[in-house]
Amino acid sequence: MRCAGIAIAACCTGLFAGCAGGEDASSGSSSAALVFTEVTEEAGLGAYRHENGAFGQKWMPEIVGSGGAFFDYDSDGWQDILLVGGGRWARVSDEPTEALRLYRNLGDGTFDDVSVAAGLSGIEAYGFGVAAADYDNDGDTDFFLTTLHENLLFRNDGGRFEEVGEEAGLADEAQWSTSAAFFDADRDGWVDLFVGNYVSWTPETDIPCFHGREKAYCTPQNYAGVASVFYRNEGNGAFVDATQEAGFSGAIDPVLDKTLGVAELDVTGDGYSDLYVANDTERNLLFVNRGDGTFVEVGVRSGVAYDRHGQSRAGMGVDAGVVDSTGQTTIFVGNFTQETVSVFRYASDGYFRDRATASRIGFSTMGTLTFGLFLFDADLDGSLDLFLANGHVQEHIAEILEGATFAEPAQLFLNRGDGLFDEALSTTGVFAQPMVARGAAYADYDRDGDLDILLLENAGPAHLWRNDLNGAGWLHIRLEGRASNRSALGARIEAVVGDLRMERRIRSGSSFLSQSALPAVFGLGARRQVDSLIVHWPSGLVERFAGVEAGQEVILVEGSGALRLAGAAAGLQ
Repeated sequence: MRCAGIAIAACCTGLFAGCAGGEDASSGSSSAALVFTEVTEEAGLGAYRHENGAFGQKWMPEIVGSGGAFFDYDSDGWQDILLVGGGRWARVSDEPTEALRLYRNLGDGTFDDVSVAAGLSGIEAYGFGVAAADYDNDGDTDFFLTTLHENLLFRNDGGRFEEVGEEAGLADEAQWSTSAAFFDADRDGWVDLFVGNYVSWTPETDIPCFHGREKAYCTPQNYAGVASVFYRNEGNGAFVDATQEAGFSGAIDPVLDKTLGVAELDVTGDGYSDLYVANDTERNLLFVNRGDGTFVEVGVRSGVAYDRHGQSRAGMGVDAGVVDSTGQTTIFVGNFTQETVSVFRYASDGYFRDRATASRIGFSTMGTLTFGLFLFDADLDGSLDLFLANGHVQEHIAEILEGATFAEPAQLFLNRGDGLFDEALSTTGVFAQPMVARGAAYADYDRDGDLDILLLENAGPAHLWRNDLNGAGWLHIRLEGRASNRSALGARIEAVVGDLRMERRIRSGSSFLSQSALPAVFGLGARRQVDSLIVHWPSGLVERFAGVEAGQEVILVEGSGALRLAGAAAGLQ
């Protein structure tokens, strides 16, 4: 199905009731057209370029790209943007690249580069991924940077950052790390950290691979994997390596552990955080929390390790959420060209069903290579939609595979409300432009209620896509933990509107090398009130609220029993 123009939601077929100007009774969706507009230059992000250091030798790290994050570093209520700059090879250039760029949201649709003022200028690292959380529970958001060498932890001290990775115990070994996620494994009120590691590669151990007579980038099968690491937060500013103690080591032969994506979820519904880990060309892993901060790996017996033919795939970006009325979690994983996006929905007794075909996503993703991937309510109809950031790794792929291209357009799949998706396409506008995309994240950066998109290209620019949806209701929830960790990671929020029940989790990580904004977003369509709002805190506390009006961003401090308006926002209705 293809729509003309740049309005990508209201394809006027029988699938969208809003096309007739009415209301979808099942979800309360509005008839407003969904349009994204590229605003990178006018927002002040045009000067950024990712640097991969490529100089003709086709070294493997050059193709992985970088990520970024939406997070409110100065606690002013506006989502700021952190971009990972990449790196150069010391043997080629003495001029380092800026590893990080921080852009402060000015609240008027524009951003200001505050990297120098925030203490982030001059950082030398070949960087990849970022995860953000308040690890020391002091009220501001810190972040962790994965790199090709020693990883870095940046402690936020009132809007200025200090790198404390070594003193915090997070820079023990120099290895190639990718996606990471903060989460509170044992619910002690302090966020722990999972760091995904990729393959054992150095310039000295580089393996030459060829396309014809020309050197080409190798696939990960040519290299041994590197085991990922779990760090437990001691609550005193330091972390300890608890990989073996927590049950993460020994789950798989370390040489086969080639992690590119990690997502926090709660498979069993017991309130404890589980982890799904996407591995590149090796089996994916599902770590289930035993309820005491230790884990058991159940990927194979749960049906989420391989495809339906028992084959491993090129697991990259990953996300998980409730996308239908079953209330059960569905896991989505981005894969390689000629491999569909993985779709696994929890069924019962610890088992997931493969729904790539049934969800209508499988066929449309056979021709693309997906890195960034996330669930969000693009059209604010109450159902989670799926966004894919695509781009190949081999510049000569068109010579190998008919119809394939190096740069590829992004894809958006709109959820009908029952876990069945329709691809929303455009012949013009942002969804028609091919790119070599890697990291992707979302946030309501302009505070007008709808969710905007951040994309990072490998060896290219960033893209900020503003969502110009009009007329749909929404509610944003910002949580502050007290007995729980301050960032409220692991909290589950339910919103009931008539017969529609929505669920959102507060999480770091997911997607690919990137992090989306922490506040939960509920789309309400044409409805103007949430009948019942239920917050399940990681501490076990449950708070309930009735009759919460739409068009607000509200703050809930754990145990306060009251929702507080977050302040003037552009889109209050």
